[in-house]
Amino acid sequence: MEEGTRYRKKLLAILVLALVLTAIQYLLPAHSKVVRFYDAYIFHPFQSARNIVFSLVPFSVGDVLYIAAALALLITFVRWVYFIIKLKKYKHDLGNSVLLTFIVFGSVYILFILGWGGNYYKPTLTNYWKLDRSHWKKDSTLEQFDQFLITRLNSYAPGYRDVSFKAIDKEAQQYYRQYTDSRTRNYGVKVKPSIFGYLMQHFGIQGYYNPWTGEAQVNKYLPSFMLPFVICHEMAHQSGIAAEDDANLLSYAISTVPDDSVFRYSAYFNLWLYTHARLRMYDTTKAKLLRAQLNPVTLAHLDTLRAIRKRYDSDISDYSGALYDGYLKLHHQKDGIESYNKVAITAWALEQKRRGRIIEIP
Repeated sequence: MEEGTRYRKKLLAILVLALVLTAIQYLLPAHSKVVRFYDAYIFHPFQSARNIVFSLVPFSVGDVLYIAAALALLITFVRWVYFIIKLKKYKHDLGNSVLLTFIVFGSVYILFILGWGGNYYKPTLTNYWKLDRSHWKKDSTLEQFDQFLITRLNSYAPGYRDVSFKAIDKEAQQYYRQYTDSRTRNYGVKVKPSIFGYLMQHFGIQGYYNPWTGEAQVNKYLPSFMLPFVICHEMAHQSGIAAEDDANLLSYAISTVPDDSVFRYSAYFNLWLYTHARLRMYDTTKAKLLRAQLNPVTLAHLDTLRAIRKRYDSDISDYSGALYDGYLKLHHQKDGIESYNKVAITAWALEQKRRGRIIEIP
Protein backbone atom coordinates (compact mmCIF):
# COMPACT_ATOMS: atom_id res chain seq x y z
CA MET A 1 0.00 0.00 0.00
CA GLU A 2 2.80 2.36 0.90
CA GLU A 3 4.67 1.59 -2.32
CA GLY A 4 1.47 2.11 -4.31
CA THR A 5 1.00 5.54 -2.75
CA ARG A 6 4.57 6.51 -3.58
CA TYR A 7 4.11 5.44 -7.20
CA ARG A 8 0.82 7.32 -7.53
CA LYS A 9 2.31 10.55 -6.19
CA LYS A 10 5.23 10.38 -8.57
CA LEU A 11 3.05 9.47 -11.54
CA LEU A 12 0.75 12.41 -10.71
CA ALA A 13 3.76 14.73 -10.57
CA ILE A 14 4.92 13.44 -13.96
CA LEU A 15 1.44 14.01 -15.40
CA VAL A 16 1.37 17.59 -14.10
CA LEU A 17 4.84 18.28 -15.53
CA ALA A 18 3.80 16.81 -18.88
CA LEU A 19 0.70 19.04 -18.98
CA VAL A 20 2.74 22.13 -18.10
CA LEU A 21 5.33 21.37 -20.79
CA THR A 22 2.61 20.71 -23.36
CA ALA A 23 0.95 24.02 -22.53
CA ILE A 24 4.26 25.87 -22.82
CA GLN A 25 5.11 24.22 -26.14
CA TYR A 26 1.67 25.19 -27.46
CA LEU A 27 1.48 28.77 -26.15
CA LEU A 28 4.95 30.05 -27.06
CA PRO A 29 5.07 29.12 -30.77
CA ALA A 30 1.45 30.03 -31.41
CA HIS A 31 1.01 33.30 -29.52
CA SER A 32 3.39 36.24 -30.04
CA LYS A 33 1.77 38.13 -27.14
CA VAL A 34 2.76 35.33 -24.77
CA VAL A 35 6.34 35.52 -26.07
CA ARG A 36 6.40 39.29 -25.54
CA PHE A 37 5.05 38.84 -22.01
CA TYR A 38 7.70 36.21 -21.32
CA ASP A 39 10.41 38.48 -22.68
CA ALA A 40 9.38 41.58 -20.72
CA TYR A 41 8.21 40.12 -17.41
CA ILE A 42 10.02 36.80 -16.99
CA PHE A 43 13.32 36.57 -18.87
CA HIS A 44 14.70 40.10 -18.60
CA PRO A 45 13.99 40.66 -14.87
CA PHE A 46 15.21 37.14 -14.12
CA GLN A 47 18.37 37.60 -16.20
CA SER A 48 19.26 40.88 -14.49
CA ALA A 49 18.60 39.43 -11.02
CA ARG A 50 20.73 36.36 -11.73
CA ASN A 51 23.60 38.45 -13.01
CA ILE A 52 23.50 40.72 -9.94
CA VAL A 53 23.62 37.70 -7.62
CA PHE A 54 26.16 35.57 -9.48
CA SER A 55 28.45 38.48 -10.32
CA LEU A 56 29.30 38.47 -6.61
CA VAL A 57 30.85 35.03 -7.10
CA PRO A 58 34.25 35.24 -8.83
CA PHE A 59 34.02 31.81 -10.46
CA SER A 60 31.42 30.27 -12.75
CA VAL A 61 28.56 28.84 -10.71
CA GLY A 62 27.16 27.30 -13.87
CA ASP A 63 30.33 25.28 -14.40
CA VAL A 64 30.07 23.94 -10.85
CA LEU A 65 26.42 23.01 -11.40
CA TYR A 66 27.32 21.06 -14.54
CA ILE A 67 30.01 19.15 -12.65
CA ALA A 68 27.52 18.39 -9.86
CA ALA A 69 24.91 17.28 -12.41
CA ALA A 70 27.42 14.96 -14.11
CA LEU A 71 28.30 13.39 -10.75
CA ALA A 72 24.61 12.99 -9.87
CA LEU A 73 23.95 11.24 -13.19
CA LEU A 74 26.90 8.93 -12.63
CA ILE A 75 25.74 8.04 -9.13
CA THR A 76 22.19 7.44 -10.39
CA PHE A 77 23.45 5.15 -13.14
CA VAL A 78 25.57 3.14 -10.68
CA ARG A 79 22.57 2.76 -8.35
CA TRP A 80 20.39 1.55 -11.21
CA VAL A 81 22.97 -1.06 -12.15
CA TYR A 82 23.09 -2.24 -8.54
CA PHE A 83 19.28 -2.34 -8.29
CA ILE A 84 19.03 -4.33 -11.55
CA ILE A 85 21.61 -6.85 -10.33
CA LYS A 86 19.54 -7.38 -7.18
CA LEU A 87 16.20 -6.70 -8.82
CA LYS A 88 14.13 -8.99 -6.64
CA LYS A 89 15.10 -7.08 -3.52
CA TYR A 90 15.26 -3.56 -4.95
CA LYS A 91 12.60 -3.51 -7.70
CA HIS A 92 10.58 -0.82 -5.90
CA ASP A 93 13.69 1.26 -5.27
CA LEU A 94 14.51 1.06 -8.98
CA GLY A 95 10.97 2.00 -9.99
CA ASN A 96 10.88 4.97 -7.65
CA SER A 97 14.33 6.13 -8.75
CA VAL A 98 13.35 6.00 -12.43
CA LEU A 99 10.17 7.98 -11.79
CA LEU A 100 12.03 10.50 -9.64
CA THR A 101 14.56 10.96 -12.44
CA PHE A 102 11.74 11.78 -14.86
CA ILE A 103 10.40 14.34 -12.37
CA VAL A 104 13.80 15.96 -11.94
CA PHE A 105 14.42 16.15 -15.70
CA GLY A 106 10.93 17.56 -16.31
CA SER A 107 11.36 20.21 -13.60
CA VAL A 108 14.81 21.19 -14.87
CA TYR A 109 13.48 21.52 -18.42
CA ILE A 110 10.65 23.78 -17.28
CA LEU A 111 13.22 25.96 -15.52
CA PHE A 112 15.19 25.97 -18.78
CA ILE A 113 12.17 27.22 -20.73
CA LEU A 114 11.33 29.89 -18.15
CA GLY A 115 14.89 31.04 -17.67
CA TRP A 116 15.95 31.00 -21.30
CA GLY A 117 14.22 28.68 -23.77
CA GLY A 118 11.31 31.00 -24.48
CA ASN A 119 13.72 33.25 -26.39
CA TYR A 120 13.82 30.73 -29.22
CA TYR A 121 10.31 31.85 -30.19
CA LYS A 122 11.18 35.54 -30.59
CA PRO A 123 11.47 37.10 -34.07
CA THR A 124 14.85 36.77 -35.76
CA LEU A 125 17.08 39.83 -35.98
CA THR A 126 16.88 39.60 -39.76
CA ASN A 127 13.10 40.06 -39.64
CA TYR A 128 13.18 42.51 -36.74
CA TRP A 129 15.69 44.74 -38.53
CA LYS A 130 13.98 44.18 -41.90
CA LEU A 131 17.19 43.05 -43.58
CA ASP A 132 16.83 42.19 -47.26
CA ARG A 133 18.69 39.00 -48.23
CA SER A 134 16.93 38.54 -51.55
CA HIS A 135 19.85 39.95 -53.57
CA TRP A 136 22.42 37.61 -52.04
CA LYS A 137 24.10 35.40 -54.63
CA LYS A 138 26.30 32.57 -53.48
CA ASP A 139 28.87 33.33 -56.16
CA SER A 140 29.29 37.04 -56.90
CA THR A 141 27.92 38.41 -53.61
CA LEU A 142 29.91 35.94 -51.55
CA GLU A 143 33.10 36.94 -53.33
CA GLN A 144 32.33 40.66 -52.93
CA PHE A 145 31.65 40.34 -49.20
CA ASP A 146 34.83 38.31 -48.73
CA GLN A 147 36.72 41.13 -50.47
CA PHE A 148 34.98 43.72 -48.29
CA LEU A 149 36.02 41.92 -45.11
CA ILE A 150 39.61 41.54 -46.33
CA THR A 151 39.74 45.29 -46.99
CA ARG A 152 38.49 45.97 -43.47
CA LEU A 153 40.99 43.52 -41.96
CA ASN A 154 43.87 45.09 -43.84
CA SER A 155 42.71 48.49 -42.62
CA TYR A 156 42.39 47.63 -38.91
CA ALA A 157 45.23 45.14 -38.53
CA PRO A 158 47.87 47.88 -38.01
CA GLY A 159 45.89 49.19 -35.02
CA TYR A 160 45.28 45.79 -33.48
CA ARG A 161 46.85 44.94 -30.12
CA ASP A 162 46.43 42.11 -27.63
CA VAL A 163 44.09 43.05 -24.76
CA SER A 164 43.38 41.13 -21.56
CA PHE A 165 40.20 39.11 -20.99
CA LYS A 166 39.13 41.42 -18.15
CA ALA A 167 39.61 44.57 -20.23
CA ILE A 168 37.67 43.17 -23.20
CA ASP A 169 34.81 42.11 -20.90
CA LYS A 170 34.66 45.62 -19.42
CA GLU A 171 34.68 47.28 -22.83
CA ALA A 172 32.01 44.92 -24.18
CA GLN A 173 29.74 45.74 -21.25
CA GLN A 174 30.23 49.44 -21.97
CA TYR A 175 29.38 48.99 -25.66
CA TYR A 176 26.19 47.11 -24.81
CA ARG A 177 25.16 49.96 -22.52
CA GLN A 178 26.10 52.63 -25.03
CA TYR A 179 24.99 51.18 -28.34
CA THR A 180 21.99 48.92 -27.61
CA ASP A 181 18.57 49.16 -26.06
CA SER A 182 19.02 45.77 -24.37
CA ARG A 183 16.96 45.65 -21.20
CA THR A 184 19.68 43.63 -19.54
CA ARG A 185 22.51 45.97 -20.53
CA ASN A 186 22.90 47.49 -17.05
CA TYR A 187 22.87 44.36 -14.91
CA GLY A 188 22.45 41.35 -17.17
CA VAL A 189 25.58 41.27 -19.33
CA LYS A 190 28.93 40.11 -18.03
CA VAL A 191 31.12 37.15 -18.90
CA LYS A 192 33.28 34.90 -16.75
CA PRO A 193 36.25 32.73 -17.65
CA SER A 194 35.16 29.11 -17.57
CA ILE A 195 36.84 26.90 -14.97
CA PHE A 196 37.00 24.16 -17.61
CA GLY A 197 39.80 26.10 -19.33
CA TYR A 198 41.72 24.07 -21.89
CA LEU A 199 39.14 21.26 -21.69
CA MET A 200 36.87 23.48 -23.81
CA GLN A 201 39.45 23.37 -26.59
CA HIS A 202 39.07 19.59 -26.84
CA PHE A 203 35.30 20.01 -27.26
CA GLY A 204 35.68 22.81 -29.79
CA ILE A 205 33.82 25.23 -27.49
CA GLN A 206 34.76 28.90 -27.35
CA GLY A 207 32.08 29.96 -24.90
CA TYR A 208 28.60 29.11 -23.72
CA TYR A 209 25.59 30.57 -21.93
CA ASN A 210 24.16 28.77 -18.91
CA PRO A 211 20.35 28.97 -19.12
CA TRP A 212 19.88 28.21 -15.41
CA THR A 213 22.32 30.66 -13.85
CA GLY A 214 22.24 33.23 -16.66
CA GLU A 215 26.04 33.28 -16.70
CA ALA A 216 28.09 33.59 -19.87
CA GLN A 217 31.28 31.55 -19.79
CA VAL A 218 34.15 32.05 -22.23
CA ASN A 219 37.37 30.13 -22.66
CA LYS A 220 39.92 32.64 -21.38
CA TYR A 221 42.69 30.81 -23.24
CA LEU A 222 41.30 31.81 -26.61
CA PRO A 223 43.64 34.03 -28.63
CA SER A 224 43.03 37.67 -27.84
CA PHE A 225 41.92 38.44 -31.41
CA MET A 226 38.97 36.04 -30.98
CA LEU A 227 37.78 37.28 -27.59
CA PRO A 228 35.88 40.52 -28.41
CA PHE A 229 33.60 38.77 -30.92
CA VAL A 230 33.08 35.68 -28.73
CA ILE A 231 32.39 37.74 -25.59
CA CYS A 232 29.86 39.96 -27.42
CA HIS A 233 28.25 36.78 -28.79
CA GLU A 234 27.70 35.38 -25.30
CA MET A 235 26.41 38.74 -24.09
CA ALA A 236 23.90 38.61 -26.94
CA HIS A 237 22.49 35.48 -25.33
CA GLN A 238 22.30 37.33 -22.01
CA SER A 239 20.31 40.01 -23.84
CA GLY A 240 17.69 37.46 -24.87
CA ILE A 241 19.01 36.43 -28.30
CA ALA A 242 18.72 32.65 -28.53
CA ALA A 243 19.53 31.74 -32.15
CA GLU A 244 23.25 31.31 -32.77
CA ASP A 245 23.25 33.13 -36.12
CA ASP A 246 21.46 36.07 -34.49
CA ALA A 247 23.95 36.11 -31.62
CA ASN A 248 26.75 36.23 -34.20
CA LEU A 249 24.97 39.02 -36.07
CA LEU A 250 24.42 41.10 -32.93
CA SER A 251 28.04 40.59 -31.91
CA TYR A 252 29.15 41.79 -35.34
CA ALA A 253 26.80 44.79 -35.24
CA ILE A 254 27.97 45.93 -31.81
CA SER A 255 31.67 45.26 -32.36
CA THR A 256 31.79 47.32 -35.57
CA VAL A 257 30.07 50.44 -34.20
CA PRO A 258 32.65 51.90 -31.78
CA ASP A 259 35.91 53.40 -33.00
CA ASP A 260 37.83 50.50 -31.47
CA SER A 261 40.37 48.73 -33.67
CA VAL A 262 40.51 45.68 -31.39
CA PHE A 263 36.76 45.02 -31.48
CA ARG A 264 36.37 45.88 -35.14
CA TYR A 265 39.29 43.69 -36.13
CA SER A 266 37.90 40.74 -34.13
CA ALA A 267 34.46 41.16 -35.73
CA TYR A 268 35.79 41.35 -39.29
CA PHE A 269 38.19 38.46 -38.63
CA ASN A 270 35.45 36.15 -37.33
CA LEU A 271 33.06 37.13 -40.11
CA TRP A 272 35.79 36.49 -42.65
CA LEU A 273 36.27 32.98 -41.22
CA TYR A 274 32.59 32.20 -41.79
CA THR A 275 32.42 33.90 -45.20
CA HIS A 276 35.66 32.47 -46.52
CA ALA A 277 34.64 28.96 -45.46
CA ARG A 278 31.52 29.36 -47.61
CA LEU A 279 33.53 30.70 -50.55
CA ARG A 280 36.09 27.91 -50.28
CA MET A 281 33.30 25.33 -50.55
CA TYR A 282 31.97 27.09 -53.67
CA ASP A 283 35.17 28.12 -55.44
CA THR A 284 38.55 27.04 -54.07
CA THR A 285 40.55 29.00 -56.66
CA LYS A 286 38.86 32.33 -55.92
CA ALA A 287 39.18 31.67 -52.18
CA LYS A 288 42.96 31.16 -52.50
CA LEU A 289 43.39 34.32 -54.56
CA LEU A 290 41.47 36.39 -52.03
CA ARG A 291 43.30 34.89 -49.06
CA ALA A 292 46.59 35.94 -50.62
CA GLN A 293 45.51 39.60 -50.20
CA LEU A 294 45.46 39.36 -46.40
CA ASN A 295 47.94 41.33 -44.34
CA PRO A 296 50.76 39.61 -42.39
CA VAL A 297 49.04 40.14 -39.01
CA THR A 298 45.89 38.30 -40.07
CA LEU A 299 47.88 35.54 -41.73
CA ALA A 300 49.77 35.05 -38.47
CA HIS A 301 46.50 34.88 -36.58
CA LEU A 302 45.22 32.24 -39.00
CA ASP A 303 48.38 30.23 -38.34
CA THR A 304 47.70 30.51 -34.60
CA LEU A 305 44.18 29.15 -35.02
CA ARG A 306 45.42 26.35 -37.25
CA ALA A 307 48.00 25.33 -34.64
CA ILE A 308 45.39 25.33 -31.87
CA ARG A 309 42.97 23.21 -33.88
CA LYS A 310 45.71 20.78 -34.83
CA ARG A 311 46.81 20.44 -31.22
CA TYR A 312 43.33 19.78 -29.84
CA ASP A 313 41.79 17.99 -32.82
CA SER A 314 40.00 14.80 -31.70
CA ASP A 315 36.80 12.84 -32.06
CA ILE A 316 35.52 14.52 -28.88
CA SER A 317 34.81 17.77 -30.70
CA ASP A 318 32.92 15.85 -33.40
CA TYR A 319 30.73 14.13 -30.81
CA SER A 320 30.06 17.33 -28.88
CA GLY A 321 29.25 19.09 -32.16
CA ALA A 322 26.77 16.38 -33.10
CA LEU A 323 25.07 16.63 -29.71
CA TYR A 324 24.80 20.41 -29.95
CA ASP A 325 23.50 20.12 -33.51
CA GLY A 326 20.68 17.92 -32.20
CA TYR A 327 19.96 20.35 -29.37
CA LEU A 328 19.65 23.29 -31.77
CA LYS A 329 17.35 21.39 -34.13
CA LEU A 330 15.19 20.36 -31.18
CA HIS A 331 14.74 24.04 -30.34
CA HIS A 332 13.54 25.25 -33.72
CA GLN A 333 16.98 25.93 -35.26
CA LYS A 334 16.44 23.84 -38.37
CA ASP A 335 20.00 24.33 -39.66
CA GLY A 336 21.46 23.10 -36.40
CA ILE A 337 25.12 23.88 -35.89
CA GLU A 338 25.32 25.07 -39.50
CA SER A 339 23.25 28.09 -38.46
CA TYR A 340 26.41 29.76 -37.11
CA ASN A 341 27.75 30.52 -40.58
CA LYS A 342 24.44 31.99 -41.77
CA VAL A 343 25.85 35.21 -40.32
CA ALA A 344 27.85 35.60 -43.54
CA ILE A 345 24.57 36.38 -45.31
CA THR A 346 22.88 38.39 -42.55
CA ALA A 347 26.00 40.49 -41.87
CA TRP A 348 26.20 41.29 -45.59
CA ALA A 349 22.53 42.35 -45.49
CA LEU A 350 23.29 44.46 -42.42
CA GLU A 351 26.08 46.26 -44.28
CA GLN A 352 23.63 47.04 -47.08
CA LYS A 353 21.36 48.67 -44.52
CA ARG A 354 23.72 49.75 -41.79
CA ARG A 355 22.03 50.29 -38.45
CA GLY A 356 22.14 53.58 -36.62
CA ARG A 357 23.90 54.33 -33.36
CA ILE A 358 21.36 52.54 -31.15
CA ILE A 359 21.01 48.84 -31.96
CA GLU A 360 17.49 47.63 -31.24
CA ILE A 361 17.08 44.14 -29.78
CA PRO A 362 13.76 42.26 -29.89
